[in-house]
Amino acid sequence: MKKTKWITIPFLLVWLLAFVFSPAVFAKGPPSDRGQGQPGPTIVEVAIEVNTSGPFAGSFDTLIAAILAADPSVLIALNGNGQYTVFAPTDEAFADLGLDETNIGTAFDRNVLTEILLYHVRRGRLYAEDVLIMERLRMLYPAFLFQDGGVLTDNLGREATIIVTDVEAGNGIIHVIDAVVLPYSP
Repeated sequence: MKKTKWITIPFLLVWLLAFVFSPAVFAKGPPSDRGQGQPGPTIVEVAIEVNTSGPFAGSFDTLIAAILAADPSVLIALNGNGQYTVFAPTDEAFADLGLDETNIGTAFDRNVLTEILLYHVRRGRLYAEDVLIMERLRMLYPAFLFQDGGVLTDNLGREATIIVTDVEAGNGIIHVIDAVVLPYSP
């Protein structure tokens, strides 16, 4: 198992608990985001658990660091009651761009990092069978990902293959991808 250098599980848990119990989390979101959550852990909790143990332990250190470095609204949304589909890049996907958990927070301006992360999230709970019948996916960053046979194509023509599907969370679904998709050239 790969050890995280500067992000430890206790640090993440304290940080997440601070947000979970912050007043902003309890503020009302848009009507489509309220009351739709299902019982169970959130997308963030599932990502941390998958990264902590099992066959994918240590595979999402950079993604977790990116979420922590981005605008806090990303973390709040992924811990909220709305339903989301997340296309989660592995550490290897970030490494292809020269990024890891130690430099992701400084590699991009916070707003750019937030926009890149939002380009990996779609509103609604889409299982693999739903994704595979769609040619275009409107992402939270206001742009599309194009899909053909489980291969996503971003705005720059770069491809990411969906390598693991249907990781369930109470507030959505995670699909693992082998590349970071970009809405624009950062």
